[in-house]
Formats: sequence, C-alpha cells, structure tokens
Amino acid sequence: MSQCDLLIRNARIIDGSGAPAHSGDVAVTRGRIAAIGDLQAWTAVEVIDANGKVLSPGFIDVHTHDDTNVIRQPQMWPKLSQGITTVIVGNCGISASPVTLKGDPPDPMNLLGTAEAFQYPTFGAYADAVNTASPSVNVAALIGHTALRQNQMDTLDRAATAKEIAAMRAQLAEALDYGALGLSTGLAYANAFSASTQEVLALAEPLAEAGGIYTTHLRSEFAGILDAMDEAFQTGKHARVPVVISHLKCAGVENWGRTVDVLKALDAARKEQVVGCDCYPYTASSSTLDLKQVTEEIDILVTWSEPHPAMGGKLLAEIAAEWRVPQLEAAKRLQPAGAVYHCMSEADVRNVLKHPATAVGSDGLPNDPMPHPRLWGAFPRVLGYYCREQQLFELPEAVHKMTGLSAERFGLAERGFIREGYWADLVLFDPETVRDLATFTDPQQAAEGIAAVWVNGVLSATDKQPTGRRAGRFLRRGRVGNKLPAAASAV
Repeated sequence: MSQCDLLIRNARIIDGSGAPAHSGDVAVTRGRIAAIGDLQAWTAVEVIDANGKVLSPGFIDVHTHDDTNVIRQPQMWPKLSQGITTVIVGNCGISASPVTLKGDPPDPMNLLGTAEAFQYPTFGAYADAVNTASPSVNVAALIGHTALRQNQMDTLDRAATAKEIAAMRAQLAEALDYGALGLSTGLAYANAFSASTQEVLALAEPLAEAGGIYTTHLRSEFAGILDAMDEAFQTGKHARVPVVISHLKCAGVENWGRTVDVLKALDAARKEQVVGCDCYPYTASSSTLDLKQVTEEIDILVTWSEPHPAMGGKLLAEIAAEWRVPQLEAAKRLQPAGAVYHCMSEADVRNVLKHPATAVGSDGLPNDPMPHPRLWGAFPRVLGYYCREQQLFELPEAVHKMTGLSAERFGLAERGFIREGYWADLVLFDPETVRDLATFTDPQQAAEGIAAVWVNGVLSATDKQPTGRRAGRFLRRGRVGNKLPAAASAV
C-alpha cells in the first residue's frame, strides 16, 4: 500500500496535452504528482472525492499586468478564483523590473501602479520580492522594452542611440541570467513607437543564447497590422527565437473581418519559424486612454481619470456631451486616464481564439478601479461560453490552450500537464456549470463552477473562497518550446 499527502479520487482527468479525458485518481506528495490512474490501494493524509468533475492542470495566464500586485496584493483572488495557478508578467513592453524611475512612471507603465510600486532596480530584487511575498500563484516574468528605455534614455520620443541600446542589452542580459523569460515590446504605445526596428532587433539578439522568447504588442493592431506582424516575424528570425504576438486582434470597425488575412500570415510564418499568439475572449480591449484610438464609431468607456475621477464609469461620448466638446477634446482633458474600447467583432475573436497557435491570456488590469471583466472572468468564459455553449472547440483543446500549450511556449518546466513528477498545480471544475460572472458594469465577480484550486500541491481555494494558504513562487525560465509545427517540419 502506498501513501501520499493528497489523493483526488474519481476525477475526469484532462491532462493539458489536448488528449481526451479519462477517469482516474491523482496522488500528490511534497507538492508534486506522485501517481495517476486507479489508486484504490493508496492512502492519503487528505482525500478529495472529485465526483466526476474535471481535474485539469492549473490555468496559466500568459498575458498579465500583475507585476506589482503579486507582491502588494499577494492573495491574487481575481486570478486564483478562476483557476489560474501561474501568471506571466512583464507584457506589452512594461515590467516592474529592472526599473529605476526618474519621476512618475511613463505611460503605459502607470498601469502597474504609482512610482511607489516600482522598487526593483534589478530583476533579482524583483524575484526575491516575489518569493518573500509568497503570492497565491506562481510568477514568471518578461522584461519590458519600455521599462529598459526609460531606464537609459532622457526622452522616449526618439530612437535609442547605440550607447543606450548597449546599456539596455546589459540590463536584459543580467535579467536573462537570473531566469527572465525573455523580452516584450509594446510598440503601439507612444513611449515605444519611436523605437526603430533596428533598435528592437539589437535588443532581441541576446535572447537566443539564453533560450528566451520575444513577445510583442504589435506596432499596430489596426490598418497596418500585417506590416506590424512582418516586423515581429523579422525580429524573431533575426534573433533566432520564438515569437508570440500578444492579444492578437483586428481593432477598429474598418479592420473587422481581416483576421482571415491575419491568420493566413501567421500560418505562413509558422512554416519557417516558431510563432504563436495569445488572445482574451472578449470583443473589447482595455488600456490607458489613447488619443489615437478615440473615434465615434465605437463605445469607449472611461474607467479612471486622474484629473476627473468622477468621470470613471462613464462613456466618453456622454462626458463629451456633458462638457459640450468633441470626444477628442474630452479625452485630452481626462488624461491620464484608462479606457475600455469596444473595438472588435465577435467573428474575429472566434477566429483567433480557435486557431491552434492561440493560447489564452486575460490581459487584465488589476489596478483599474473599474477593470475590464477579463481580469476576473477570462478563463471560465473560454470554458463556459466559447467551449460549452458555442462549441468553438472540444474541452480538452480548450484546456490545452490554457495549460500545456502555454507551459511549453514559455518554458515553464514541469508545469501545464498532469504527469507524474510534475508540480501539482491543479484545478477541479464542473464543466456543466463553469462560467464567468464578471460584466462591464459589475466586473469584480468570481466565476461559477471552480470547485478547488491547488498551487504546488497546496489547497489554495475551494467553493469560491480562498483558503489563505499561499504557495506560489517565482519561476525561472526553463527550456522554451521551439519546435516547428508538425506540418511545417518538412518545409
């Protein structure tokens, strides 16, 4: 007779690989999966009867802006409540480290908090702070291009000089040595838009030797998206590293329907290099209030404003009418501010979400006083709305997009799968009832149908309540998934 710390019996196991579900038991010892199968002869300190619910790997949120929140608010309930056991921070060119501010954080680094939140001049200091905070979820991190630029440049409205690029590369190399996943860019934002392609190519060069990855918020998600994708592919080829296009979308009414062409371009690139993408399951985006995105063709919800905090929660059109000014003028008066842009078509979201190269990321903004509902609901929405109700894909594929695919892509060693010897990041959920409850008007709502969540073998949430046991840790980069798709291997 064998003994373990935790035994989950009678589960419908979906292991994260995309393979069909199978019934069985899972044993956990010292935070790792000890055995899988018919374990009737096993005994355990704690026994859980799954009653036929689905047991899957814990969900991996590949696109977050939780950089400072995992330290300042380590309970991480918006993520843990939806079954997320690992977050990847440092996306869109903005990261909490390595950062030495000269004043207030530049846009969009202000999404991560005020100047007081940036206390990590080195990546090592950040990793140590994560482990000291002991958040409820695991944390892996990218290094933000805009963060590096503001460290080394006196002004961000120009391309970097050779000396500045060398200084940025040195900081990036130090972070990679300490286990950073790779480099992220947010080239659409004003404080990175002036960076030349050559600047990005030079910064990406250290990634290959370290086994890192390049992720990018494209220079344009609007009319120029195909050219922006080409720039991303060029960067990956030049640096000889995998590329991830962040929150792939076709934004703007005039751009709706172009995911057919966008995904063709993605598939063509995948024949020659390692390329993937992530997306969130909503037709609205969220970020700082960007004058370039102000248009009367879509609804724009203002979520916060420093000079006019009372305007948070109102549509930009309503504010403009109240002030009797054009929307663009109202937006100028509101800055700095945040906004939700209802800028995508449902058909485009479905096309991207079901693509085999797409992983799921929430892109939630935890410091927003009225956050986009994706912060609390992205992963249950995939399972409930898109998988169960809309039948966009089968449940094992949905789970794969949120677990195994993500772990392999970002080099999260021994995570993302239910396999013997792997870390016991697990979520137990009811596939018949799981659903998101967060809405645009009431976004801070925990999902239904998530029965239990374990992080590194520790029961961290059960019955829509945190247990208070925080077992997350900082994850150093492992080996990234850099194999070409099977169909492309012979090319």
